This record gives sequence, structure tokens and C-alpha cells, in this order.
Amino acid sequence: MNAKKAAASKGKSYEGFTDEERGAMKEHAREMKAAALGAAQEAAQLEKIAEMPADERAMAERIGAIIKADAPGLTPKLWYGMPGWAKGGKVVCFFQPAGKFKSRYSTFGFNDSANLDDGAMWPIAYALAKLTAAEEKQIRALVKKAAS
Repeated sequence: MNAKKAAASKGKSYEGFTDEERGAMKEHAREMKAAALGAAQEAAQLEKIAEMPADERAMAERIGAIIKADAPGLTPKLWYGMPGWAKGGKVVCFFQPAGKFKSRYSTFGFNDSANLDDGAMWPIAYALAKLTAAEEKQIRALVKKAAS
């Protein structure tokens, strides 16, 4: 059953994807093609980071440096147009800049391939308004655990 029919059957209307969501999906398709052609993922990631506003760029660069130092087994790549870091081809963690979806904060998040399980419930995304030494310390610990 498609999304429109599912929404109609529940009495709700389906508005479709936002322009930002469609853009992210198109970027993901381009990324998959680039990966298939053997394009350098780190260079593509750095290029995307360079396009960000200064405050988001600084956070993304710092997170990249933390991951390189504390989880060297993770490889940089783009994930839906955002910086991501993968293990065995699967994205473990990512940085979503606030401007990507016009939100009020950036997000540092983890996918299900991250090794963060802690009981029956655990956080997988963190809002980032700015990146101070305290946040860096927490990110270091999370990345080490996620990549283990």
C-alpha cells in the first residue's frame, strides 16, 4: 500500500516530501553513483563541509577530527548530503547541519550499525547548538563505543 493510500485510509492527507527532503534524496542518489564509480569519499565529504556556514563548518570539521583520532576504523563518506562516517560500508554516525533542514540546531547522530545498545532504550541523536570541550568529551566517548 503506498503512502497516499495509507494516509487516506486513516483519514489523513498526505502532503508528500518537503523540498529539503527531496533534495537530500537526490544527493543520496548522486552519492551512491559516486561511490560506485570509486570517487574519493573523503574529498567529497570535505567539499560538502566547505559549503556549510562558518559555525556549522567548524563543528563538522571538529567532529571529523575527533572521529579520525578516536575511531580511526571509521571512514568518511557522504550520507544524504551530510558528513557521515562508516564501518564496513555502513554509516555509523553522521553530522546533520542545522541549515540542511532549516532546524534551530545541528544534530550528531548514530545509525543502527553503531554499537551503542544499552538495555532496551538508548539515545541515538544529540542536538548541537555549539561544540565546547564538554560536548567534545561526550562525542569522543560515544564514537569510541559506537565504533567498537
